[in-house]
Amino acid sequence: MKLYYSAGACSLSPHIVMRELGHKFDLEAVDLGTKKTKSGKDYIAINPKGYVPALEIAEGEVLTEGPAIVQYLADKAANSDMLPKAGTLERYRAMEMLSYITSELHKSMGALFDKSLTPEAKKAIIERVSKRIDHLNDVLAKQDYLLGNKFSVADAYAFTVLGWSKWVGIDLAKWKNIPAYMKRIEERPAVKAALQAEAA
Repeated sequence: MKLYYSAGACSLSPHIVMRELGHKFDLEAVDLGTKKTKSGKDYIAINPKGYVPALEIAEGEVLTEGPAIVQYLADKAANSDMLPKAGTLERYRAMEMLSYITSELHKSMGALFDKSLTPEAKKAIIERVSKRIDHLNDVLAKQDYLLGNKFSVADAYAFTVLGWSKWVGIDLAKWKNIPAYMKRIEERPAVKAALQAEAA
């Protein structure tokens, strides 16, 4: 398998999951400006959507969209407890949380990178994002991780998106439970390895 990624982007989520699960994989950086991979390939030919992540499963077989990729990775791993079994209510709860992160947090947080935003528009988006983080903070008041007391694919995704806060003017310290949650995840060996690989 090969993961196409861009440092600091949402592709960090499946990158963390791959390392947590012990999958063997290759990494290839993508320049999202030029749409070229590090080896010089046309990224649009790999993923016509033009953004990361993309997981090349086999020659000509590419899966895109982070929430789909992390579920695929967890389902393909032997005895993984990073995602509940398909068909269980717990699995639907996991999908519910992944959907919440992607639609309510990722898209709003990502919009804050738009340099053309007016101060008023930025303030409105930050207020909306803050309400979404309130919900995560409430969940984390009762448990260590988003799906319970075990690290899951949802945590890899939330950690990635919440990590953008330092670049978009949101101070996570205002929430009681979020900073400790981020610290718990940041200290995981697989997370450290993914962050170091992307920094390189």
